[in-house]
Amino acid sequence: MENTKELDLQNMNRITLILFWTGLVVLCSLYVTIPLLPVFAASYSLSASQAAWAGSIFSIFFAAGSLFAGAISDRYGRKNVMMIGLVCFSFITFLIGLTNSYSSLLILRALQGAAAATFPPIALIYIGMMYPQAKRVTTIGIVSSGFLIAGIIGQLISTFIESVFNWNAVFLILSVLYFITTILLIIFLPNDDIQQGNYGMFSVIKKFKIPFSQKKLILCNSIAIMILLSFVGMYTALGNYLSTTFDFNDQDIFAVRAAGILGMILSPFTGRFVQRFGMKKVLVSGLVCSIIGLLVMGLIQQLWLIITMSILFVCGIAVVVPSMLALVGQLGGNEKGIATSIYTFILFIGASIGPLLATLILKTGIITLPFIVFGCILSAGLLIATSIFSTANKTSTSQMNSQSFDA
Repeated sequence: MENTKELDLQNMNRITLILFWTGLVVLCSLYVTIPLLPVFAASYSLSASQAAWAGSIFSIFFAAGSLFAGAISDRYGRKNVMMIGLVCFSFITFLIGLTNSYSSLLILRALQGAAAATFPPIALIYIGMMYPQAKRVTTIGIVSSGFLIAGIIGQLISTFIESVFNWNAVFLILSVLYFITTILLIIFLPNDDIQQGNYGMFSVIKKFKIPFSQKKLILCNSIAIMILLSFVGMYTALGNYLSTTFDFNDQDIFAVRAAGILGMILSPFTGRFVQRFGMKKVLVSGLVCSIIGLLVMGLIQQLWLIITMSILFVCGIAVVVPSMLALVGQLGGNEKGIATSIYTFILFIGASIGPLLATLILKTGIITLPFIVFGCILSAGLLIATSIFSTANKTSTSQMNSQSFDA
């Protein structure tokens, strides 16, 4: 492994920028189908729930791929796996742009999700290996903010390109972007050492029980499924809500989604917040902000307030995601790689459930109900989060509040 001392500030800044950018554009593919669901439904004569599978199947296979990504990267090297995975990801995205069959679209979206899983979890492990301790959490915050910003940017890219060309062009243009990004990663990302050890399939599967043998990790994984479930589900419901209640067209909805980027600005500063206020306060505050945003959106039908609350919701999620990632890494100890992989798996299972659940709730005819339901789900997550700290002893709580969040 390259010595972290050889990574001077300039190199670390450049690597951080590349990881941030790559995470952003790769995760855009998770969200690009949200604005396209009505297009798929109309083009292929599908119900809303059938069309929603274009997004959910990506998340399911992304989550499944995340389970094994860490172990594969241990055996073959993190940069090598990210590089090969992105080449495959770029090619599959190009093929999606050429398909005109919904069944083929679903198959390719599944493969695309599996290929995408070779970047986010491995990038987090790469940061842990290549960066000095003092820079890790800040870098995780920056890179994970890219994951979150993708939730907005992906929808904006999709809406714009589809309005100018067609939905196929969304994937064709993204595939070119992914090939360029892959080249940047190959050129500028330093190599890491391949670790020695037993990485057979059986030995990897045996480690899957580790995150489920520690109470606090179980609680963290319980929260994980709620985070992107509410995030993706909220935006799935928001487009329907704005078009139905306020007669918003695609451009109007585009502007509201773009406003959500303002909520992402807090993510890179999460490490500093935790240093100053403690992890519990930051994590709880983030969840409370998201819950308030969702419940107000569900109860008060004033446009300016809905837009404001959607930004507040995103602010909360932007703080919660890096906080939880760092907490899982802390609790995982020597097995933080498998703990992070399991956590990522569960996180994106939530993302796959989000649009399906939102679509199902909308069938009730109560268009604000999804916001209230997602607010209640996150409220359960808030109770779980407080219990993580209430069951910890004073020493471990102090360590979680400071040592793992050195900025």
